[in-house]
Amino acid sequence: MKKYVCDLCGWEYDEEQGYPEGGIAPGTKWEDVPEDFECPLCLAGKDQFSEE
Repeated sequence: MKKYVCDLCGWEYDEEQGYPEGGIAPGTKWEDVPEDFECPLCLAGKDQFSEE
């Protein structure tokens, strides 16, 4: 499983853990995260994340 990091604030999305608080189930691949996803800390768009 991969991890993706917000380029602006460093918040990390871990595919293995998902983001249950935001309705994204554990095991959800980054490409399956909705396109309107925003960083929960700084509200950066999905295009502002880089693969770790």
